[in-house]
Amino acid sequence: MTVHLVGAGPGDPGLITVRGAELLARADVVVHDRLVTPALLDLVPPSALVVDVGKGPGIARRQQEITELLVEHGRRGATVVRLKGGDPFVFGRGGEEVEALVAAGVPVEVVPGVSAAIAAPAAAGVPVTHRGLSTSVTVVTGHGGGDGDGDVDWPSLAAAGGTLVVLMGVETRASVARALVAGGRDPGTPVAVVQWGTTGRQRTVRTTLAALDRVDVAAPSAIVVGPVAALALGSIEGRPLHGMTVVVTRPRTAPAALPAALAAAGASVVPLPVTEVVGPADGGAALRGAVATIGRYRWVAFTSANAVAPVLDLLRDARDLAGVRVAAVGPATAAALAERNIVADLVAAGDASGTGLAAAMPPPGPDAPADAPAPGGDAPGAVPPPAAGAVGAAGVARVLFPRAAGARRELPEALAAKGWLVDEVEAYRTVAVPAEELPPAALAAAREATVVVLAAPSAVAATVAVLGPACPPAACIGRTTADAARRAGLAVVAVAASPTPDALVAALADWWGGRRGDASP
Repeated sequence: MTVHLVGAGPGDPGLITVRGAELLARADVVVHDRLVTPALLDLVPPSALVVDVGKGPGIARRQQEITELLVEHGRRGATVVRLKGGDPFVFGRGGEEVEALVAAGVPVEVVPGVSAAIAAPAAAGVPVTHRGLSTSVTVVTGHGGGDGDGDVDWPSLAAAGGTLVVLMGVETRASVARALVAGGRDPGTPVAVVQWGTTGRQRTVRTTLAALDRVDVAAPSAIVVGPVAALALGSIEGRPLHGMTVVVTRPRTAPAALPAALAAAGASVVPLPVTEVVGPADGGAALRGAVATIGRYRWVAFTSANAVAPVLDLLRDARDLAGVRVAAVGPATAAALAERNIVADLVAAGDASGTGLAAAMPPPGPDAPADAPAPGGDAPGAVPPPAAGAVGAAGVARVLFPRAAGARRELPEALAAKGWLVDEVEAYRTVAVPAEELPPAALAAAREATVVVLAAPSAVAATVAVLGPACPPAACIGRTTADAARRAGLAVVAVAASPTPDALVAALADWWGGRRGDASP
């Protein structure tokens, strides 16, 4: 039994330590602060108990209640993660929690975190030390301000020089500024206030000590006082999606490439897995039967990465696909195949849909010699001739289509029109996740988000059911999904030109750049 005090970092989920992420992934109980990003809670196993003990407006949870909760779960032998913003020992009362746990005989591990005192200024392009400007930095709490607070020696801090970083000082900034000026600091000393540092919501306001009380800022903010506050050595605020909060509705098991691309472009990402992928309604009997005779098919056509594992898990190894060609609807599906050491013989170019894949596939035709050139030579999307020997008992060329339950009919109908006999087999189902099973913090953040990403019609229905009238505008992957979103009454503000993370980021950047341009004076 161990309670792990883990520093969540300053806000960007990518800034948690590797050790912290590992502990979250195997936690039985997670006790977290109010400002912990929902993306970190997405790392927690679905079976874990997640408890929000955040202190905020209208919330009067006492520190003693929190430590009693940690002791209770720690004594039960659970793997407990106490997830604290920034670093547990930098104004996080982590020391008090460790003292209580040690006194109760509960083993404790402290996992350091990146403090906002250093990270927030850095994300705004403000180094807290800089040759010729500052050789020291002092981190201080702004609680109590400068009016008679015995815990902070403001006159000494004012006289000491160097960089001063004030945390939790937004409400008391006027008295803090007065105390520093009274202690000898120049009223014209540069000040940078970094709000929501390191996140997609980051906003930096530059001012001076004399004018600090007049700037429009809010918590959480780090206030940097000193000559370095006038520097702007690069800032995350220049990224194309900065200021945008994006809800990603894909299942928890979906690849991480999309949220990673959005975060790299500057967006704050809110994971909201409104759907999950489950097995077929018949328990997989039909799929097992089809895969057992997979050698009689010329092609296996995959229109989703979700179908890859159910099929390949039933094979002994790649030898079962000897003589069978594999088609993928787009790069994401091809990548899922490649992860299993299967290289797709055909990837639809351009239109990554069932119609596009059917158009790219050749007609059955007579078999060609194995060394025959591919039709169209080396042109993009050119298809090599089908392999000999993969024909059904009656001489009919067959295609196996492992699909989702309720999948659209465009692929089998288009292939049938070309002369293929298509065997459709249910490989998986996409089911909606009820709102009560979704993290409350993620739901609250989603209702205030800029845009929601939808990758399939099933995600449209599930998202509308969960968010209702509070659903943000939609960014869609594919025309079919965009059409479903419009029918559901959603405003569609961006449609990716191809089903890739980069294409979605580009579409969102075009829309967001136009919005920000319209808002410029």
